[in-house]
Amino acid sequence: MNGRDLVKNSTVPSIALGDVSLAGKVALVTGATRGIGKGIATVLGERGATVYVTGRTTAVTPNATFGTINSGTISEVAEAITAAGGVGIAVRCDHADDTHIKALLERVKAEQGHLDILVNNATTLGPDLFAPPPFWKKSLAIADQFIVGLRSAFVACYYAAPLLIAADKALVVNISYYGAVSYHLDPAYGATKAGLDKLTFDMAQDFEPYGVAVVSLWPGPTATERAKALVSELPGGDNILENSETPKFSGLVIASLYADPELMSKSGNVVIAAEAALEYGFADSNGKQPASLREQKGSPRSFFKKG
Repeated sequence: MNGRDLVKNSTVPSIALGDVSLAGKVALVTGATRGIGKGIATVLGERGATVYVTGRTTAVTPNATFGTINSGTISEVAEAITAAGGVGIAVRCDHADDTHIKALLERVKAEQGHLDILVNNATTLGPDLFAPPPFWKKSLAIADQFIVGLRSAFVACYYAAPLLIAADKALVVNISYYGAVSYHLDPAYGATKAGLDKLTFDMAQDFEPYGVAVVSLWPGPTATERAKALVSELPGGDNILENSETPKFSGLVIASLYADPELMSKSGNVVIAAEAALEYGFADSNGKQPASLREQKGSPRSFFKKG
């Protein structure tokens, strides 16, 4: 049986997060303009990596969905990474367009020659994110998740594969969620996340001979800019945000995973961010210890290798 998920009683030695250096490493974080993607890219940059950040936002503009101002552009994120000690490189990329993704990876190849960490975070959620079910009363735009949230991850890995193989050690992280096994938002969201988990498992089989690890990461509820704008308006919203993970938390998990000498043993699996933090012995950037939601929202599915 494969598809094992990370458990709290792992015997893997704790990794001192403060000692994790990514100097000389090259990372690509898709959908890094804001939210979890921005948090991940920032942490990798703080650890000294060269980080390519992608997104479509190149200027601060009014947000038609929330009636507020978008917080951040890819250039601002890249500049923050450089200021933190890494090298930030902003690349405008529409992840619904395969030619954009191909050009992105061609640029990484020309400039770096290899890729150590690929984080597939880009997605789209539609204009009526928290509208109640049924799904047919929502905008059909929720189906775009299949393209940006799932297909684009496959395409990025397709074009990144030679660069990952060229690295001494490489890690692919697909950002998923508990919605892969329990209802969350809408059926398109759930199918996208479940698809990412299976994509992770199957890609791990193909990458295994080349020493490239592939994991699916389940963050918990996260206090992103979007969440702060929307959840704060819900009953009990402030309490939800107070107990949410910070956007940097997933970045801390990814840095620890990459530094783990037993990384390949986790390839093909779902990693629950909160459980990884316990295994590796660190807290969130705000000092809190996020809780696993395995009991409330479900455990990762197990997949089986062909015998």
